[in-house]
Order: sequence, then structure tokens, then C-alpha cells
Amino acid sequence: MAAASMSQSSTDIAPSADLLALAASRSVDDRHRLMLGVVALCKANPPTDGCAPALSDIFLTLARDAEARIRQTLAEQLADVPWAPRALLDLLMLDEIDIARPVIARSPLMRDEDLLRILVDATLEHQVEVARRPHISGRVADAVIDMAQPAPMAALAANTTAEISEAGLGRLIEHARRIAALRSPLSRHPRLNQKLAMTLYAMVGDALRTELQARFVDAGPALPAAIASAIETAASKPRSPAMTVLLASSSDRDGDRDEMDRRLVGKLQMSGQLKAGFLVRAVREKQIGLFEHGLSALSGFPLGQVRQAIRRAAPDALYLACAAVGIDRAVFPTLLKEMRALTGGLPGDEAAEVTTRSLTPIEAGYAFRLLMETETGLPV
Repeated sequence: MAAASMSQSSTDIAPSADLLALAASRSVDDRHRLMLGVVALCKANPPTDGCAPALSDIFLTLARDAEARIRQTLAEQLADVPWAPRALLDLLMLDEIDIARPVIARSPLMRDEDLLRILVDATLEHQVEVARRPHISGRVADAVIDMAQPAPMAALAANTTAEISEAGLGRLIEHARRIAALRSPLSRHPRLNQKLAMTLYAMVGDALRTELQARFVDAGPALPAAIASAIETAASKPRSPAMTVLLASSSDRDGDRDEMDRRLVGKLQMSGQLKAGFLVRAVREKQIGLFEHGLSALSGFPLGQVRQAIRRAAPDALYLACAAVGIDRAVFPTLLKEMRALTGGLPGDEAAEVTTRSLTPIEAGYAFRLLMETETGLPV
């Protein structure tokens, strides 16, 4: 039989009178047509009490021998029906992700136990599909959060129908301190309340802060005041021993950590993934070593000069270095606040604000080099 017959839809299958002939055939194509024909027959006359054991065995036998694309068609056909054989769903939900996806996403027969089993036994892609499934229970949502994997948690944060408790949402916000992809969906989540929003406000950029302020208009100045207070408190505290180490020269820092940061930045640069956005995320996630090495690698400025720009009494050098690698001037004020929160107020104090004039990366790079040359007396 021609291969084209394998691509027929279930609405174009041989009549039920021909199913016995197909069952007698040993042809792979005929077995595929038989399987789709049985599905079409069941859809035309849906079983009222679920799939009979014999029919379930037929589905299982045929599905195990079928090619992946035929199993995918079977999964699509059975994803929405209430009479799908239980054993067949158990097989399909752990199959390749393209086959499992419609079953995980839509089957009305998926129970919490099934979804929890997928989280434990299947791949990361399967976990993401569980997190995306509409109306998952709080039990399943908590299990996704417990696994602490960025991609499934991001999918869960974007799933506005999931039954996430306030405590669960709070845990996601805590993970957002290190996982930037969680911040935007959490900022727009319908279950976000004012208390959680104040925690999230400190982590997000200006655009999301504006959205949060508009959404929680009853909070008045509470949201911006919360972040301002946190920054002021951090800036007024005496520097801890750890901060002293952070601001020391490269030779005085934790050598192992510094080398790890350098290697990671090197790998990102080699793969073409080192971008200006990475530097912004590094500061937001309190990874100042990654920011220093990343800025040095992207700009070509010596690492010592990058660290000197952070320790200066004014933020102009840091702005020039950031502008030289394409960090938008509208982003810099927020980056500067977050940097000062990490460094006890450096570069510069609040009175030493920088004029973020518009410069091309080439102009900013030249100005940075000129500034460093003027201060050190050495060409750069």
C-alpha cells in the first residue's frame, strides 16, 4: 500500500466493514489504518462506561508497534475524549514530548497522581507541559515549585489558571531573585497581592515597576518607598567583611569564585551569548563578579579599570563603560541603584548623579579610555 495512506486523517479512514480485513493484514500501513479506524469508530459511537478491556488491549498492541508520528496522531485523537484507555494514556503521557504534549495539556482523565508522576519520571520538557496545563491543583503547583527548575517555574508563573496559593506565589517570588524570567509573569499574575508586590517591586526594572504602581494604585507611594528604604538601608550599613573583599583588587578576591566567573563569561562569549542584557541581569541577581568580567570582556577594557570605575567617587566612568557595550541610558539609573545596594553606595553617593547623555558605543568607549588615561597618566 502506498505510503501516502499513512497520512490519512481519522475522518478519511476505511469504513468499519473493512476493519476486519485490515486486522487480518500484516502490513504496517494497514495496522496504522486499523488503529485510526478503531479511533474513528469509537468517536462515532463513544463508549458510555469507558473503553472495554479488549478494546484497550487492541489500542495498546497497535500503539506499541506504531511509528512516532502515528502515535502522535493517536495522542491528538484521544487527548479530549473521556473514554480513552487508561493504560494507553499511561503509555502516551511518558512518550516523546510531541506525543505526550496533547495528552498532558488536554486529557480530562489526567489526575494529580499522573501529573506528579510525569514531574518525577519524565523530561524537563514534560515538566514544562505539566506546569502549563490549565487549572492544575495547588498540590501539583507546589510540586513544580519544589523542583526549583527555572523553565517549569516560569511556565507555572505564566499559567494564570493554576491554583497557586499565596505561599506558593511567595516562593516563586523568592526564586525570582535569581531567575529573571519569573519577574514579568509574576508582576502580571492575577493572584499577586500588595504585600507580595512590594517584595517583587525591588527586583524588577522601571517598566514593570510602573505597571505595579498602576495596578496597586491604592498603595500610594508604598511601593517605591519600599525599594528606596531598602537601598538606603543597604547604603548606610557599614561594609561587611564580604563587601570589603568584593571591592578589593583582583588578587585579593576569592580566587576560585573569580576564576569561575571568568570562565563562565568566556564560555558565553565564545558561544555568542554574552550580551548587554546579561550584565543587567547579573547585577539584579547580585552576581557582581559576573558583571565585572562580562563588562570587561564585552568592552575590551581591562578588568582592573572596570573595578576602578565601580569604586570611584562618581558614577560617570561606570556609565561610560556601560554605554560602550550598549546598555541603554534609560536602564542605567536602575542599574546604578542596584549596584550601590550591593557595594555600600559605590560608585559615588546619591549627590553624585551622572548625566546620562546620549552617546554611541564608540563615543562612550573613547570617553572612558580618555577618562582612565587622564586619571592614571597611562595610555589605555
